[in-house]
Amino acid sequence: MKFVIDMNLPPVWVDAFQENGWEAVHWSSIGAANAPDEEIMAWAKRTKHIVFTHDLDFGAILAATKAQAPSVIQVRTQDVTPQKLKALLFAAIRQHQSILEAGALIVLDERKSRARVLPL
Repeated sequence: MKFVIDMNLPPVWVDAFQENGWEAVHWSSIGAANAPDEEIMAWAKRTKHIVFTHDLDFGAILAATKAQAPSVIQVRTQDVTPQKLKALLFAAIRQHQSILEAGALIVLDERKSRARVLPL
């Protein structure tokens, strides 16, 4: 699986993903910092990346467009550092791997993850 980390998350997430064997890139190394969410979604769909974000708009875009891709992992916590979230995040990715590969929205908070298969 390949991941693109949204601008609202720190680039240090790239290392955290790579240390766990996944390919990852921060949006800042791909496109403009002020790129609209739709541009990030289109790039992720075209390149088969999963979007990792702290932005609620990505889930709304998936719902409004009834998209089947790309998959999105949306974190809903105040502390978005790898030190705080990586164990929970990576457990959720492993648990939901098959649906992430097919198209899903995963919402993650400090206690649990919720998964919805696309389209919403």
